[in-house]
Amino acid sequence: MTAVRRDEHGPAALPMPEVHATDALANPDALDWVTALNSTGAEQAYALRELHALMVRAAGHQVWRMRSALPDTSRASVDIIVNQAADEAMTSLLGKLQTFQGRSRFTTWAFKFAILQAATEVRRVQWQHREVTLHDLDAPSAPAHENPELRAEGTDLSRAVTDAMREVLTPHQRRVAIALLVDEVPIDVLADRLGTTRGALYKTLHDVRVRLRTTLTAKGYLTTPPADAQQRAARSAPVANHDPDTSSTRTSSTHTTGTR
Repeated sequence: MTAVRRDEHGPAALPMPEVHATDALANPDALDWVTALNSTGAEQAYALRELHALMVRAAGHQVWRMRSALPDTSRASVDIIVNQAADEAMTSLLGKLQTFQGRSRFTTWAFKFAILQAATEVRRVQWQHREVTLHDLDAPSAPAHENPELRAEGTDLSRAVTDAMREVLTPHQRRVAIALLVDEVPIDVLADRLGTTRGALYKTLHDVRVRLRTTLTAKGYLTTPPADAQQRAARSAPVANHDPDTSSTRTSSTHTTGTR
């Protein structure tokens, strides 16, 4: 006899394949996800439903971890964010389904989509009423320090970084770098405000770092990294995609510019 499960979001009841719904949620790896999602009919519908449930679970966990950043933590508001994140993550995953190579469990791979998208949704809500101002460099400054020598070194380095940014970066590169690294605007929020993509901003930020490092190394402020370190840095340069295995959920911040 074929088991039947009623979808919570609609009246239609879909027949379930041999793996029962409770089995898939309790032991998600019991299902051959790629095969089921690439199939048709009841088996695919069941896999999609179970995948969405897993996405909701992962997104809900991430939103709960970041709840202090939300202006409204009511159940209704959180549920909207969680379901939006789950829907977007599921769409993204299905678009990249053929790239899954089995190097990790499918559910581990899937959870990353939901976690990244949930973090993106929380940051978007957090910044939706905050103005993002792209401004250029201000006068250089250095953190106060009791040691006069260290204070002088900090001031000198801050001035060198500021000068390098004016010399080798375009106005657009400077504004993007300041927004991401100094003002700590989330990269997905900035991409949305500028009408561009995360990948394009990652590329801009990578170019900024390369140009600044080259200039500061030439002026003696930085040492030249070993060849193997340069090769590793080149391999780890950001790429323009949203694959959870290559994208970062948050841009690291630094205050070496000291330009506020």
